Amino acid sequence: MSTTIETPANDTTCAYCGARIFDHEPICVRDCTDDCGSPTYFCNYACLSSHIDEQDLTVGDACEWSPE
Repeated sequence: MSTTIETPANDTTCAYCGARIFDHEPICVRDCTDDCGSPTYFCNYACLSSHIDEQDLTVGDACEWSPE
């Protein structure tokens, strides 16, 4: 699984609230189960957590996790 690392533009906005990410404590998230697609940026953990909750992204995943 290979991916490149690039610094986002200074005016990149949060995927959840729309604030400029570099005005806060930015977080980059990638879905690496499918070719590590484009990164999604959040301005802080609160926005990432809210996004996860609203999209029900943890439903069913934690019970099926396997380290292999």
